[in-house]
Amino acid sequence: MEDELFEYGCQMNRRHFFSRLSLGIGGAALASLLGVGCTSGRAEPAAESAFRGVLGAPHRVPKARRVIYLFQSGGPSQFELFDYKPVLEQRRGEDLPPSVRMGQRLTGMTAFQKTLPLAPSMYAFNQHGQSGAWISELLPYTAQIADDLCIVRSMYTEAINHDPAITFFQTGSQQPGRPSMGAWLSYGLGSSNENLPTFCVLLSRGLIRPQPIYSRLWGNGFLAALHQGVQFRSGKDPVLYLNNPPGLESVDRRRMLRHLADLNAMRFETSGDPEIHSRIAQYEMAYRMQTSVPEVTDLSDEPQSTFDLYGEDARTPGTYAANCLLARRLAERDVRFIQLYHMGWDQHGDLPRDIALQCRDTDQASAALVTDLKQRGLLDDTLVIWGGEFGRTNYSQGTLTETNYGRDHHPRCFSIWMAGGGVKPGLTYGATDEFGYNIAENPVHVHDFQATMLYLLGIEHERLTYKHQGRRYRLTDVHGEVIHDLIA
Repeated sequence: MEDELFEYGCQMNRRHFFSRLSLGIGGAALASLLGVGCTSGRAEPAAESAFRGVLGAPHRVPKARRVIYLFQSGGPSQFELFDYKPVLEQRRGEDLPPSVRMGQRLTGMTAFQKTLPLAPSMYAFNQHGQSGAWISELLPYTAQIADDLCIVRSMYTEAINHDPAITFFQTGSQQPGRPSMGAWLSYGLGSSNENLPTFCVLLSRGLIRPQPIYSRLWGNGFLAALHQGVQFRSGKDPVLYLNNPPGLESVDRRRMLRHLADLNAMRFETSGDPEIHSRIAQYEMAYRMQTSVPEVTDLSDEPQSTFDLYGEDARTPGTYAANCLLARRLAERDVRFIQLYHMGWDQHGDLPRDIALQCRDTDQASAALVTDLKQRGLLDDTLVIWGGEFGRTNYSQGTLTETNYGRDHHPRCFSIWMAGGGVKPGLTYGATDEFGYNIAENPVHVHDFQATMLYLLGIEHERLTYKHQGRRYRLTDVHGEVIHDLIA
């Protein structure tokens, strides 16, 4: 056995040769990781750090330094929120005209309905702000920030079911396995604060039995593991496995990590596996987060005015309001990408009741986040995004009554909004036809949206790539155009 181990240790192929040659560089990177302090303030990454982005610097001067993405999982109905269609009231109950549908694909939930009765919203719309944006009465707080919003009413996607549609928005592909948006930004731009993850994820639940959310949506795909999102949870342990086990002191943890780093360095010398450096970086990040995470999640330093702004739910960990407040605190500490998922927007039936409950959960806190960032001088370089994976149909799924209806999935056109981070405030972009079924002007595809987001962060989307299995991949795949009309 000893002879076999000796022979293994003496093997020298091309990859091992170059890995040994680069060990000095790897050692320098490791030293920089071990030398970073453990305070809760910002710590700029060292030039050799694993947390430096591959680009080194953005391709152009960025308008945004960070992103807060308020993802509304389930597909919010644009007809009840942002896309006012009075013609649906005039033609209430009529069958969707074939000339409007044009044989487009339906889901299996409505494909066999004998009729597709047009269903107007039960909720009133009014114009708000100097921009005159049409916003539903369900969103009174959002209406107050109308002039800060860039509302896009002409989003579209090819995905008609939840899982592929969410995966498409988050990774640029309907098939699982690609890196998520936050992972791409971590890979490209790196960290601005090595005491906190570059990419943080927060989850909240709306209605009972919402569509599930999967951890692969914030995964690293084929990128190094250190680029995956870190999920923050409600409860006494916001990040799993962060605290020391009972009986282990901080000094013991520090000593263990130093010995573990030595072992990993020895393993890298023999295997040349670059994932080892990612593992070392993650261990070190976890150690620093023992101080930084409790500090950022402790709301005791927030004044009462903060909870007046976000709502009292912000005091309850795990609620949407609490996550919006935590997103602001993470943004203050220069976390690069903050992803919120709020579940419960999949309203195939009982839509008037359920969407009102969802808006009650999200409206005040969403508007508060924009207002709070603006008051603190952070909105100019923080891009806030609000939206789901697709829209809803203009006809009712099932029976249409005076007080109740539902809406099926509709990928052909839907609405999202953005604020700050270099987008034009007070703009309503794009339009749908009078039935709200097809885009009438200025279509914006998912890949266009992704390309525009990267542009605002100073990245040319065609140049942020990673070679995997013989080809170069990017977030926008082989598509995407920057929508310059949205940029201030």
